[in-house]
Amino acid sequence: MVYNMTKVAVISTKDRIYGVNKSLELLAINPVKDKNVIFKPNFNTADPPPASSSMETVKQIIVKLREMGAKSITVAERSGPANTAETFAKKGLYALAKELDFKTVDLTDIPNEEYMLKKPEDSHWKDGFLFAKIYDDAECIVETCCLKTHMYGGHFTLSLKNAVGLVAKQNMSELHSSRHQRKMIAEINAVYKTNLIIMDGLIAFVDRGPMEGTRKDANVFVSGTDKIAIDAIGVAILRILGTTPEVSNGSIFEQDQIKRAIELGVGIRSLEEIEFITDSKEAEKLVVQIKEKLSN
Repeated sequence: MVYNMTKVAVISTKDRIYGVNKSLELLAINPVKDKNVIFKPNFNTADPPPASSSMETVKQIIVKLREMGAKSITVAERSGPANTAETFAKKGLYALAKELDFKTVDLTDIPNEEYMLKKPEDSHWKDGFLFAKIYDDAECIVETCCLKTHMYGGHFTLSLKNAVGLVAKQNMSELHSSRHQRKMIAEINAVYKTNLIIMDGLIAFVDRGPMEGTRKDANVFVSGTDKIAIDAIGVAILRILGTTPEVSNGSIFEQDQIKRAIELGVGIRSLEEIEFITDSKEAEKLVVQIKEKLSN
């Protein structure tokens, strides 16, 4: 079998600035130079991490994108169930945008023509879904996600689930009421490509979620360019920490979100396609545990 290898950085740290910086150093890529970058955090609410992205992480990623030569940076996001503008204000995004000179786009405050109808192959969406045009047109997409479970049918909310914020609010009732919710989440990821993903896993929710749950210190950053690899590793870490039956049962690559994403060619298909890069002995020990969980 020919493997499509992807590099993933696993960093053991309690320091978010170090986590961001070391992620980019270890990956040794620069997809943002001379590009107009669209940046997707996890701001479904303004609750503290891991319910939403840490502003320390968001700020440091933007600082690094500037250093790496991004032509422009736009943070484009839709909150839910919280009001997006209120979430941006509570998180301090508007203030940070003034400080660091980047744009913000509230995806609930754009006209309908700024969304495009998408119908992935054999989709579980009844009539497709409306996808934000700013992401469809993007030269370069950077995302940061959290490490947490999801009690409303997603089972876990990592990088694949982060894509839900790019779909119009009017599609959410169908998503949340469907028994195919996890497959539908994967299908959103089939219509666009992320150039860089940085998972802030300093703190995890190991149950409930996405807004509140049992918090555990995971003290890890996981970064790369492949959403399936990021999510498989994220699920493995949740299992190491001790998590819900839904996240714990069966092969990780058979989890609905991940399995459907593999079917759609979103990313890698197996552990053998992941090249782990670490920053320390602690991270190396964690990778041994991650590989064990991914092999089961």
